[in-house]
Amino acid sequence: MKITVDFEECLKDSPRFRATIEEVEGDVCELESKLDKLVKLCIGMIDAGKAYNAANKQFVSGIRELALQSTKDEVIESSLSKFAESLQEMINYHTILFDQAQRSIKTQLQTFVKDDLRKFKEAKKQFDKVSEEKDAALIKNAQAPRNKQHEVEEATNILTATRKCFRHIVLDYVLQINVLQSKRRSEILKSMLSFMYAHLTFFHQGYDLFSELQPLMKQLGGQLDQLVVDAAKEKRDMEQKHSTIQQKDFSNDDTKLEYNVDADNGIAMEGYLFKRASNAFKTWNRRWFSIQNNQLVYQKKLKDNPTIVVEDLRLCTVKHCEDLERRFCFEVVSPTKSCMMQADSEKLRQAWIKAVQNSIATAFRDKGDDAEKLDRKSSTSTGSLDSGGEPKERSLKGESALQKVIAIPGNACCCDCGQPDPRWASINLGITLCIQCSGIHRSLGVHFSKVRSLTLDSWEPELLKLMCELGNGVINQIYEARREELGARKPQPGDPRHEVESYIKAKYVDRRFVRRPSDEELRSKVVSLSKQEKRLSSSSEHLPPRPPPPTPKLRPGSNTSGQSVKSADSGIQRSADGSREILVTTPSNSSLAEADVAETPPMPTTLPPPSPCKEVVFYEPKEYSSGLQLYWASCARSLPDMAEALAHGAQVNWVNTEDDKRTPLIMAVQGGSLVTCEFLLQNAANVNQQDAQGRGPLHHATMLGRTGQVCLFLKRGANQNATDIEEKTPLAIAVEAANADIVTLLRLAKMNEEMREAEGPYSQSGQYNANSPTEMQYRK
Repeated sequence: MKITVDFEECLKDSPRFRATIEEVEGDVCELESKLDKLVKLCIGMIDAGKAYNAANKQFVSGIRELALQSTKDEVIESSLSKFAESLQEMINYHTILFDQAQRSIKTQLQTFVKDDLRKFKEAKKQFDKVSEEKDAALIKNAQAPRNKQHEVEEATNILTATRKCFRHIVLDYVLQINVLQSKRRSEILKSMLSFMYAHLTFFHQGYDLFSELQPLMKQLGGQLDQLVVDAAKEKRDMEQKHSTIQQKDFSNDDTKLEYNVDADNGIAMEGYLFKRASNAFKTWNRRWFSIQNNQLVYQKKLKDNPTIVVEDLRLCTVKHCEDLERRFCFEVVSPTKSCMMQADSEKLRQAWIKAVQNSIATAFRDKGDDAEKLDRKSSTSTGSLDSGGEPKERSLKGESALQKVIAIPGNACCCDCGQPDPRWASINLGITLCIQCSGIHRSLGVHFSKVRSLTLDSWEPELLKLMCELGNGVINQIYEARREELGARKPQPGDPRHEVESYIKAKYVDRRFVRRPSDEELRSKVVSLSKQEKRLSSSSEHLPPRPPPPTPKLRPGSNTSGQSVKSADSGIQRSADGSREILVTTPSNSSLAEADVAETPPMPTTLPPPSPCKEVVFYEPKEYSSGLQLYWASCARSLPDMAEALAHGAQVNWVNTEDDKRTPLIMAVQGGSLVTCEFLLQNAANVNQQDAQGRGPLHHATMLGRTGQVCLFLKRGANQNATDIEEKTPLAIAVEAANADIVTLLRLAKMNEEMREAEGPYSQSGQYNANSPTEMQYRK
């Protein structure tokens, strides 16, 4: 209801006027509340509409993707594309509708509330203020005493001025009320009418759009009825075929594979076979083989280009293989290579052998003129291949390494996710991993983890010993010490890869779960390790000395003029003409057990002793650090304490400035453990870092007569030409100490280096061959 205020009535300031004013003020206050609520609801509706449009756009995008996937079905593709276009138009219409709602409801009404209602509130404040002033002037005028003329005049003047101001303000206030009452009607109706017209336009557009789409929808409806009938018929036909095939006898299904030289597609025979790889790992892979165009080929996937096993079947022979551990194996031998394959059953093996033989016969029949010549070539090549043997492996490999590592407590499951039967390992951490976690470890980079296969790679004895001294239990006690305290969940087998990857990065890269030791704990640990080193040193002093090298003997069948003498443990054979032959030796099974024994150099009593190294003495350092822990743990041969120090942030090449700038690797040499040196090298220790005396690890190993360590450092690229402050090389030190083994090793390594330099670009620079003299002597 429209409430207006009379101008004459407002000048009287009657109770009727005051009542009208109160009613108007209450009505305007309620109007403001309702309009604010309506604007908020409009904003919520617009936001929900935008979210609906966004979801609808994704739905339309899904329809388009389905249409693209159905390119082979023209009806589905064209229909879905048309539907997607229509729905996209509806989304556009919705967007226009919401924009119009925002302009008509939100913007227009908000303007009315902020401008007109604000003016009304300001006029009300002025009216209330002047009303109070008028009441005060009336009271003061009434209280003025009759006998005090000046007070009477003052009160009269104030009342006159106040009444004049009141009339001016009250007239403006009433004008504002009447204008507001008239405008509210037009503003509200105008905004709502605009909003409803927007809806009318929206539904008209939608009606027109779907009116155009209706003929297509009716046509598809008619086709759909026929499609349902056809689908039911196809289902019945498939059920009948299924029933017929199910009644057949599949007990001799192996024999269904037959050779057909006249096949339409040119493929005489095809099927799955296992193929043994020709690399060093000798792994077996299942591949799809076929005989076509007088060739034997295989594929892994249909889209892959076929890999040719035999270029011309006339040049090959086929034979059974009964000397392998696997069953149903046969071999196809060509002049250039041999391919070992395995069938799923004996009948299939016979079928494939017969198929290859038939293909050979067919090829010879088609090429009769050349058959005799090719047959001779095939026979010669086959004979040469049969005489060949497999190369002998020098390191532990396959099940041997796997059994030794898995036997360590905790290693039977993946260190990070608990997957049973792991087949991979991180050699610098000393843990076992499943295939998924091993891939994640590879992505971290070799500065965090070096991954190796337990079944496919070769394992040196010292590396295997390293794995056996650490293990999942030891490493998890270090890297997961605070996991439960922090409430972190350990991944389980089958968890998503991204969750496992996040956990592994937090564990090894960020080291979030490692417990940092206090200063007192670190001091206690370092002191304990120094005492442990002293006990090891004292016990190693009582080790029995090695026997002196045996006296050289004449080789049987040689005389004094043409003798060939072999130096004990030297790996060198001298002929009568003075030339040297490198003797190939095979590593014994005891090399692993002896790999970590503190070595005592063989010294005959008639030779001078080696130059003494500086005695290892513990003293109170200026400060304790994880680097100092690694320093003494390396000397004490404690791999778990070394791993803990590295986890706490110790630098692997940490330098003890208070002890001749020695490094943990030099202390590992002092401790006498080959495995400790291997662990530091796997974690990027510098094999050529020198101490204050200019001596690197190779110098110290030579001075102490540690043959195994000398071999290890040479293999890892140690510079044997480096000199200390006395200008002595490791070779000079070994000659001075009369250590025949180390002198031989260093001279052989130098000779190999000179030979590689002479060969130039054809040499394998920086690599020690597995059969090199240095490597063979090291294995001894």
